[in-house]
Amino acid sequence: MPRHLARGGRVPAHIGEALLPPAVGNPEGSLRDPLTTDPKGEVRRAAGYPQIYAADNTPALVKNTDAYGCRALTPWYVTGLAEGEGCFCVAFAVRPRLRARIEVRPSFSLSLNEKDVGLLHGVQAFFGCGWIRESKGDRTFKFEARSLTDLTGTVVPHFERFPLAGAKARSFSGFAEVCRMIEQGNHRTSAGLREIVGLAYGMNLGKRRRSKHDLLRVLDEVKG
Repeated sequence: MPRHLARGGRVPAHIGEALLPPAVGNPEGSLRDPLTTDPKGEVRRAAGYPQIYAADNTPALVKNTDAYGCRALTPWYVTGLAEGEGCFCVAFAVRPRLRARIEVRPSFSLSLNEKDVGLLHGVQAFFGCGWIRESKGDRTFKFEARSLTDLTGTVVPHFERFPLAGAKARSFSGFAEVCRMIEQGNHRTSAGLREIVGLAYGMNLGKRRRSKHDLLRVLDEVKG
């Protein structure tokens, strides 16, 4: 079983950045991570991977089996799985070349032990998007969706229709708002980024690499 699913070696760009050539190793979370956000969606996805992205693979049309021939997951089961093992994340990176100097990277992921990797394939088939890869940091396999089009068009609508009931409901609320603000272009302005930072740091995701104060200080230095 491959460690991750890629798309013809093409590396999707982060929001606001140009494409970068692949690097040896492609460490997770680096600039050359092959699973970075493609804000325009993933072109040729259905044509390139018909065995994964079947036309009827949507949360509203769950069949008896998924694209891998396994029993298809139901919407409420996916929500329950996300309640326990999912993560709604909004990460930030300082990019001096960007006009606003801060890049926003939303993602939804779900991690399971290797013995349950079949469930991750079921989640991937259910949403019709994302990748599955091995996460060496915590020795799990992870389903992850980072494309803004997939997040706003599939992931967010699912959890609004089949809502979370526990602690992750608060994280999802902020996550959904951030995704839609990015979709509207608010991440390109200092004022919009300040609001996005506030929402993200209210999602209770634990310790972050950069503090909220550090990010706001970067925005204070932006001219115009």
